[in-house]
Amino acid sequence: MNSLNFNSIIRFVLLILVQALLFNHINFMGYINPYPYLLFILLFPINNNRTLFIFMSFMLGWFVDLFSDSGGVHAAGCVTIAFIRPAVLKFAFGMIYEHQTIKFNNTEFGNRLIYFSILVFIHHFIMFTLEIFNISNIILILQKTLFSSIFTILLCVLISVLFSNKQR
Repeated sequence: MNSLNFNSIIRFVLLILVQALLFNHINFMGYINPYPYLLFILLFPINNNRTLFIFMSFMLGWFVDLFSDSGGVHAAGCVTIAFIRPAVLKFAFGMIYEHQTIKFNNTEFGNRLIYFSILVFIHHFIMFTLEIFNISNIILILQKTLFSSIFTILLCVLISVLFSNKQR
């Protein structure tokens, strides 16, 4: 087993444990929850098997659902952003993605922020829409999506900067 696979497995397990034991218990102002477990999907190497990646994203969401007792909303959001990730990568990084040479530690901060933001907002919108599942509560869905997304994006950027091994 190469170090890339080992690092992915460690990241997978650690993010699920941290989400389940720490971040699921944060409910700031009644509707702001961070979901940094999304870092697994956001930072997964781009040149790996796409089917395996989508399956692992489903498993990630499913485990978070098991610990959160949330009935599949995390799994639905995770599979969706795993599926659309190539289009978002192409939008955020352009030619670097075209040539399959993205190393997230070496990308521009602005591009990484755009990439994180798009996927986190989509994940949260799907998740909260399925959780609330009532169009008359669209303001609550948008409110939860916006504030939880901002909190999650800030946390993901902070974690990715703190734990990156940039050699510049």
